[in-house]
Amino acid sequence: MFTTLVAVIAALVLGHVAPALGTSLRQFHWYDHWLEWIGSHSSGEGGFWRGRYGIWLALLPPVLLVLLMQVALSGRLLGLASLLFGVVVLVWTWGPRDLDIDVESALDATEPETRRARLAQLAPEPGMVVADGPAMPGLLMRSALRRWFAPLLWFLLLGPAGAVLYRLTERAALADATLLPSDNTAGTRIVLRWLEWPVAQLMTLALALAGNFDLVFRAWRAAGGDRWPAESGFLESAARAAVFGELAEDAEDQLRDGQVPVSAELVELRDAMSLVWRMLLVWLALLALLVIAGWVS
Repeated sequence: MFTTLVAVIAALVLGHVAPALGTSLRQFHWYDHWLEWIGSHSSGEGGFWRGRYGIWLALLPPVLLVLLMQVALSGRLLGLASLLFGVVVLVWTWGPRDLDIDVESALDATEPETRRARLAQLAPEPGMVVADGPAMPGLLMRSALRRWFAPLLWFLLLGPAGAVLYRLTERAALADATLLPSDNTAGTRIVLRWLEWPVAQLMTLALALAGNFDLVFRAWRAAGGDRWPAESGFLESAARAAVFGELAEDAEDQLRDGQVPVSAELVELRDAMSLVWRMLLVWLALLALLVIAGWVS
């Protein structure tokens, strides 16, 4: 857990101190070539690669390689080797773009065309239209899940191999349609949904603690968050409820103080990003408490 805490802090610091270095590290062109190679060498129409479980042919070799390195470095140099390896892997799987930097870039844009281009960088999936409005909180929360929280949780549970498993699955599920056969893509998206479901549940809990618990809980339940199917759309519903609940409270406070509520540009984006930071702090605070408890015991 100490490794996880240090790795997250390193990923956040690197994104601000050396954004170009972070971007250069987070390259997955080799993985696209790997998917293409497997596809070109797979057997005919009925081959395993073309089925719903075919993605495991692509996932297992790199994930097992990282796992072997993880085991081999365990305990070396008083744990320093494992720490450095974990930091490098989490920094690599973090992103691939820094969410807070993309948000600040969109908020700072003054020209409409520039703003649209920078908002497009916040899309959680290729080709998704991003615009200011009611859908923004949910969209930003999904991006936060895929850029930050999912790699963090799977790193915490399975170590570097877990973070790599999530990132490669996400890359394959959202890859160009020509890289994977249709049945393979469908199976990959199912794996991605199962990997994201527990992350979305814990994010919603953190959102409830960081925001209005009652509003978030009701939205989570109404969207089916209390049911088992691996669908995590409740996260978007909870985010919208939290953001618009806070904006409504701010407007009421301004009226109570005799002020006229003024709607700022991209106000939903600002508030949603503020909630994302608070949620991340809740996660990191819990990690820090667990680390301290481990040292004390």
